[in-house]
Amino acid sequence: MILMTSRAQPTWKGDPSMAHDRAGRPARPTDLEDIAHLVTAYYSQIPDPMDPAQQVVFGTSGHRGSSLDSAFNEAHILAITQAIVEYRATRGITGPVYLARDTHALSEPAWTTALEVLAANDVTAVIDARDRYTPTPALSHAVLRHNTNGTRHQADGIVVTPSHNPPRDGGFKYNPPHGGPADTVATDAIAARANELLRTGLSEVKRTTLQHALATCVQRYDYLDHYIADLPNVLNLDAIRGAGIRLGADPMGGASVDYWEEIGQRYDLELEVVNPFVDPTWRFMTLDSDGKIRMDPSSRYAMAALVAIKDDYDISTGNDADADRHGIVTPDGGLMNPNHFLAVAIEYLVANRIGWDALTKIGKTVVTSSMIDRVVGVLGRDVHEVPVGFKWFVPGLFSGSLAFGGEESAGASFLRMDGTVWTTDKDGILLALLAAEIAACTGQTPSARYVELERRYGSPAYARIDAAATAEQKARLARLTPDVITTEEIAGEPITAVLTRARGNGAPLGGLKVTTENAWFAARPSGTEDKYKIYAESFHGSEHLAQVQAAAEEMVGKALTGER
Repeated sequence: MILMTSRAQPTWKGDPSMAHDRAGRPARPTDLEDIAHLVTAYYSQIPDPMDPAQQVVFGTSGHRGSSLDSAFNEAHILAITQAIVEYRATRGITGPVYLARDTHALSEPAWTTALEVLAANDVTAVIDARDRYTPTPALSHAVLRHNTNGTRHQADGIVVTPSHNPPRDGGFKYNPPHGGPADTVATDAIAARANELLRTGLSEVKRTTLQHALATCVQRYDYLDHYIADLPNVLNLDAIRGAGIRLGADPMGGASVDYWEEIGQRYDLELEVVNPFVDPTWRFMTLDSDGKIRMDPSSRYAMAALVAIKDDYDISTGNDADADRHGIVTPDGGLMNPNHFLAVAIEYLVANRIGWDALTKIGKTVVTSSMIDRVVGVLGRDVHEVPVGFKWFVPGLFSGSLAFGGEESAGASFLRMDGTVWTTDKDGILLALLAAEIAACTGQTPSARYVELERRYGSPAYARIDAAATAEQKARLARLTPDVITTEEIAGEPITAVLTRARGNGAPLGGLKVTTENAWFAARPSGTEDKYKIYAESFHGSEHLAQVQAAAEEMVGKALTGER
């Protein structure tokens, strides 16, 4: 059974000193983007290729920016797509490009531009058979499905999405044949070539018309059907249906809207699509902590509307615009901290996936809660800790050596029941349905199960703070070596490790992490702003956490200024 309704937007009653004074409140007309102006700027504004703010820059999730800032315009997409075509040729990738888009206003224009360049280069694009939106995990699933049988003509993918970013932004992400986010070797090469193309006036970019592209170089693929039909191989949907779990799913105006409707119908679940609307202004959203519209399912402000109706469902879930992130809401706990849900998910999956090899590891990023380390240790598994970015989980998920990969920003994926790869990109739909499976099979909400984990392993306090930093200081932070930390303790506990490379794969952290028996902090530069971030956690409570944060700021500050 499936229901589709619209809910009134509530007022968030939070501490106004900790956020924008309208955080968690419904958006007003003055908060909305002028979509016509935004799209016009995409075509009319020409970026300055010598201005770093207007160049192609691939972060952890592709190139992002706004057409209004000359950071995401037609010229960028022409250049990036041509660069991808040339890059894949150097790697011997001769199959089609699976091409997906989300619901942001700039996504369809950029999708169209990419299609025109691909066709002009005689590259076949695989687009949605229904001319609808495609979540990132469905794109990853499709690329892997194409390449599973070892076909000589391997496929790769492009997802046009800025993920949870505000409505004014656009995003463009490349996924190689392994189906997951491209590594820095690929993105650096693509960005360098794209910027070269911009500097030479796009003279080497090939382009045809949309009509010609659709008529000659396009294949249709039912992303939705193939993804949803495969779900029983990774989740126990029979248990969800049998237990009568009442599930409220909020696509948050994103690409998962059709998927949730179909999942409810096809598997006869008690599933209500809480908000079935798609509107590029996102006028139905509540404002995030900074007063902006942002589709972040891990934010209590952006999720305020769903939290307000939490008692109507056994499990409520939210997804961002491309559905690679998840937010879990329960009647007893409200919106779960992403770290908390990851710990619960891992404990449940290891106990209930009997088809998983006992030697598979559990992946987490360097800034994800160490509650996971304690849980995994008792389960007899090894933790595979990597730098920030889901791309670091791709090799393990692809090979099946990682059973699970998760990051504190509410992104995760895991293996099929038989221990083979499901997706190599984050899958917010998968994790949302897992929350319902956990409730169905254990008789407890995920939040209640986390309370039990705290009784067994302790109750950690976790927080992130930001500090101002110049470009030079950020670069210095990324190059730090362990010897910059000369003290022997943090907040009364002896230091057990100073890390600038990840324990799991030895990759540079782009910052550093300092650990004690019951606490840690990690510092890394922001990729887009003049600041660095300090993540910290303590199993001794919030007061001890504050001491750890203060010590971290002092240590990092000295390291950035060269003091000892």
